[in-house]
Amino acid sequence: MTPSSPPGPPLSRRTLFAAGGAFAAAGLAGCGGSGRAEVTFYQSKREAIQYFAGLLTDFDDSHRDLRVVHDIATNLSASFVRKTPPDIACQNYNLEMARFMERGALSDLADMPEAEMIREDVQDLADWYPTYEGRTSVIPFSVAGAAVIYNRRIFEEHGLEVPETWSDFLGVCETLRGAGVTPIYGTFADPWTVNQGLFDYTIGGMIDVRSFFEQMNEIGEDVGPDSEVSFQTTMLEPIERMLELLPYHQDDAASRVYGDGNTAVARGEAAMLFQGPWALAEIEKAGSEEELSTFPLPATEDPAERKIRVSIDLSLWIPEAAGEKDGARELLSYFMTPEVQHPYNEALLALGTTKEAPPASDPRIAPMQEFYDAGMYTGAPSQFIPLTIPWENYLQSIIYGADPEGVLARLDSDWARLAYRS
Repeated sequence: MTPSSPPGPPLSRRTLFAAGGAFAAAGLAGCGGSGRAEVTFYQSKREAIQYFAGLLTDFDDSHRDLRVVHDIATNLSASFVRKTPPDIACQNYNLEMARFMERGALSDLADMPEAEMIREDVQDLADWYPTYEGRTSVIPFSVAGAAVIYNRRIFEEHGLEVPETWSDFLGVCETLRGAGVTPIYGTFADPWTVNQGLFDYTIGGMIDVRSFFEQMNEIGEDVGPDSEVSFQTTMLEPIERMLELLPYHQDDAASRVYGDGNTAVARGEAAMLFQGPWALAEIEKAGSEEELSTFPLPATEDPAERKIRVSIDLSLWIPEAAGEKDGARELLSYFMTPEVQHPYNEALLALGTTKEAPPASDPRIAPMQEFYDAGMYTGAPSQFIPLTIPWENYLQSIIYGADPEGVLARLDSDWARLAYRS
């Protein structure tokens, strides 16, 4: 394999996102003869199954002493309990996954050269979640940047510029609505879309997300209306601002789901969509010819406070209980080579994690690069609320008309109760 020949299957996005049924049904075993050390590789991102399968084939061909088993079905929590976790994983990085880090279940990768390749701000982003002191437990593989998706043709037809302040954004919405164009397509029947879009963009653009949750964790069971910070006091104003955007959605937003939004935008039926890069890939698969791009939602009147929403999309890690650590480390090093990592990020519309990563070139996400490089980003507030709290449903009830102050007070109570039990 040479740098001019990207590994795995051809890097067309349609190929990358078209995981076959055979891949979804069971784990794949890399080809190889007997006597080879076996490395189990777990992967969570469904739309990239076929791509990683191609990578593993190339790895097998060049590492005759190793055989890789491609696992997409393991229950991770159960495997750790049984002390039979995969040898290496490339997994979506979230609060639930961070449990393994915090408890010391992941091995220290600080001595690997790949740890030195990571941008300092990306490593800092990884450390937003609880970590195991003194360890580098994960190597960030890709970063997902999310912002308002907009139709450039519609903006140009109505003489609209990308807004830089909250007032500018409302003005754009008013102009579009006055011209009979749906400003924002809503998919409220899928509460997760409201959570990662309307909620994350507005709240993340108005508060210091990291500081807020650090204080919330410190206060723990004493969180409430009289604590220094709380959901009902700190987030009420941003939630009310978020609700100002509801009139600019289509009339049937309450009954529409994620796929409806992608289809509508693909057809040019709305000017904007609050979604991440994963939606851009789905819109492309629909055969859309619309020219789309992205901009951060300006949630205040200060253009310098604009932020994109970022999260570590995938991270690489090796459990302490891995049976084949040496082989797992070889595979991790292979994944982090520029010839593997950079084409993946380009094809999956992700931002790079290494100091030498090229800037995003796809015009749909390229505008986010300058905000990413300048540190004008926020973590996703929705991702810091434990899944044991049904926040998505609470948020959906607010969208459907429930009193936000009462719902946020309930969220505070849930937080305090969970902290007490922990």
